[in-house]
Amino acid sequence: MWRRVGDYPVEPQPLEVSMDSEAKITPILIISCLMVATAGLMFGYDVGNSGGVTSMDDFLKKFFHSVYLRKLEHKYVHKSKYCIFNSQTLQLFTSSLYLAGIIATFFASYTTRYLGRKLTIVAAGFFFLIGVVFGVAAQNLGMLIIGRIFLGCGVGFGNQAVPLFLSEVAPAKIRGGLSILFQLNITVGILFATLVNYGAAKIHPWGWRLSVGAAGIPAFVLTLGALVVDDTPTSLIERGCLQEGKTVLKKLCGTDNIESELKEIIEATRVAQQVKRPFRELLKRHNRPPLVIATFLQIFQQLTGINAIMFYSPVLFISLGSGNDASLYSAVILGSVNVLATLVSIHSVDQAGRRLLLLEAGVQMFISLVMLTLVLRWYAIDKSGNLSHGTALTLVVFICTYVAAFAWSWGPLAWLIASEAFQLDTRSAGQSVTVCVNLLFTFLIAQASLSMLCHLQYGIFAFFSGWVVVMTLFVYFFLPETENVPIEEISDKVWKKHWFWKRYFIDDDRIPKRIVIVP
Repeated sequence: MWRRVGDYPVEPQPLEVSMDSEAKITPILIISCLMVATAGLMFGYDVGNSGGVTSMDDFLKKFFHSVYLRKLEHKYVHKSKYCIFNSQTLQLFTSSLYLAGIIATFFASYTTRYLGRKLTIVAAGFFFLIGVVFGVAAQNLGMLIIGRIFLGCGVGFGNQAVPLFLSEVAPAKIRGGLSILFQLNITVGILFATLVNYGAAKIHPWGWRLSVGAAGIPAFVLTLGALVVDDTPTSLIERGCLQEGKTVLKKLCGTDNIESELKEIIEATRVAQQVKRPFRELLKRHNRPPLVIATFLQIFQQLTGINAIMFYSPVLFISLGSGNDASLYSAVILGSVNVLATLVSIHSVDQAGRRLLLLEAGVQMFISLVMLTLVLRWYAIDKSGNLSHGTALTLVVFICTYVAAFAWSWGPLAWLIASEAFQLDTRSAGQSVTVCVNLLFTFLIAQASLSMLCHLQYGIFAFFSGWVVVMTLFVYFFLPETENVPIEEISDKVWKKHWFWKRYFIDDDRIPKRIVIVP
């Protein structure tokens, strides 16, 4: 507790985390994380679904007729295929979801803090279900966009609450692996979507409705799972439900000896409740390091170019000269590589550390993107307007190498590190900013990708390779290691000891001057 010396409160000594010494990895812990992380399935399904349905002729004929006519024209006239899908309206269909998600994120910040992580995830599930209904029943572009807006609200609420939920219930020694479950489910959702698209493309004329409607499966699982699991002990205690929080903590830890963890949560909650304006608190000097790191990680994650490839992978392969079936088949391969590489991250993140995975992946992604640029620059497309078999195979290999590197690094770790970085008093606001920045740049990339492909052609890969160099240097110089550091001690053990960020904790403005620490 705080004691007084003169007129000032005295900060207590930091409480040590003992969860790893007593707590067990219990079935209820694993089940809770698995159920909540299914939000990633929904997000991933949409990423994989968008590119699939926009390559289906029946879908294009109904909603984007000019693009459909352009696609037919390129079957018979030898023109550059890079511009087939260059349509601002088509790109708006994909990106509108993320624009809605940006706005929803700020409402989700309030619900996450005052109504709890659980209810926020339940709300995300209902938004997803409503969005799926509008999408399946769409008779015009307006209904289609309304469905995307509801899906965007689900993404905003889900991406706000789920990383917080996972980071708060996971013991420090496996926090990385459990938190990456969210990203793993995103990759599984992408793979599920590409498999559905592959089958739905052969069903005319309503195959695209089947593809959109299948999103209801992960949406239903998420909603049901969120209703079943308990809220996090931190969220319950933060909202005054001390006894319920204590009960949940015992269930998660698998032991009755939880006094140290309970005291730590109570103390962190008490300090957090003194902060009435968390967004303003974020701008204070001592909160700048986690804010800068979390913000730039989200920006760089999108500037890797991954969503330009994953959103439009079927469209991309068609533009590069592959047929419809070959493009969807290639997208299935990419989805499979994405899932397997994310499993590598779950296994290695708490052993190899965050920095090593990001640095290695930076080198691998750079080489892959440069090779893609060179292959497309020097190897000509044949007279039929298609890539030769050998060239197409080479492209798939390098894109898979690139996707694998992203999947065990920037994909999961940008979210993981951001969820670890903030202290409890600004965690919800910090996560809101993190999600908002991510969705903003996802929106910009989704809106610009097909136009960039049209105008830059193979140069789009060179563009992203330059950004990979920048982000790798940023990681090397400015990103501290958070591996195996209890989340409540990140500030003391990470930020205050980093060669650059420690300067922001000199004369820390959180503690009034003239304080004397009484032993």
